[in-house]
Amino acid sequence: MTIFAIIATIVASVIAMEFVAWGAHKYIMHGFGWNWHRDHHEPHDKVLEKNDLYGIAGAVMSISMFVVGSPMIMGNSAWEPGTWIGLGILIYGIIYTLIHDGLVHQRYFKYVPKRGYAKRLVQAHKLHHATVGKEGGVSFGFVFARDPAKLKAELRAQRETGEAVVRDSVGAA
Repeated sequence: MTIFAIIATIVASVIAMEFVAWGAHKYIMHGFGWNWHRDHHEPHDKVLEKNDLYGIAGAVMSISMFVVGSPMIMGNSAWEPGTWIGLGILIYGIIYTLIHDGLVHQRYFKYVPKRGYAKRLVQAHKLHHATVGKEGGVSFGFVFARDPAKLKAELRAQRETGEAVVRDSVGAA
């Protein structure tokens, strides 16, 4: 592969992972995988959560792609793009860890952004946590954050239709 193709594959993989993460968050974590994700939405003082098992699942995806792309493991049947896709998944995992666990949930450092996109990310994810239980909700992505005012309006609509139970401090006009 050319250096351009390698960089393009890595960048495309990082971007694609936001869509994979959105779908996994909405349909797996808030669906049949709620048992692992529930403690992430409930107050606790533990260092680790069951939800952290999803990080291991992401690592397995990355490692699997490294294996598929490795001539040392796969021999002549190695698929070179696998290495670069694995690297893209790894980079997304690092971004996720820094933004979601670090910035939003302050597991690694204490910093509350006052403006800009970082503030929008924090607001959007706080609105994601505004629902009680797994039903309904907004902002299932981790790196792309929609306008918080629009997210609040969606939460109000979900509360009115009974789609979601929204905490009182968020759904009010």
